[in-house]
Amino acid sequence: MEAVRYIVDTLLWLLTLAFVLRLLFQWVRADFRDPMADAIVRLTNWLILPLRRLLPPIGKVDTATVVAVIAVASVRTFATFAMAGQGVGDVGLFLRITLVSLVDLVLRVYLFALLLYWLTSFVSPGGYAPGLRLLARLCEPILKPVRRIIPPIGQIDFSVLWVSIVIGALLVLLR
Repeated sequence: MEAVRYIVDTLLWLLTLAFVLRLLFQWVRADFRDPMADAIVRLTNWLILPLRRLLPPIGKVDTATVVAVIAVASVRTFATFAMAGQGVGDVGLFLRITLVSLVDLVLRVYLFALLLYWLTSFVSPGGYAPGLRLLARLCEPILKPVRRIIPPIGQIDFSVLWVSIVIGALLVLLR
């Protein structure tokens, strides 16, 4: 039974990750012609396109994607409860667990993206590979404010280190 729980939770986590990445890519105005972004769009269109017919965007916020992220995260939380033999007795607890798991996922996405961004700056500085521009679009909005406070020293940029420390601290606080 544990193997089934693991498989179901992993598949629902990956599905939630795909929807969260689509939302993040929309917020940072990523280039959806990038192969990675295009794959995320194709993986998530089955739910977002029908929702767009029902939910118009509010300003620059794609409400269909936001609702899809919340719905998929809720399904994951519900499946976790169901596989543990629990019901959704307390709706407040259910929503809090869903929200905390979404925030945790977003923070982990950024932590991983920052690590990849930092590593690629050493491997191919200024080079091009699929996904590098996408990574830059995702990471630069949170690195720029830190660079204003702590500018690079010579060729070494400590902004990734400081943002990673803050994200790590936020992850500890979420537990």
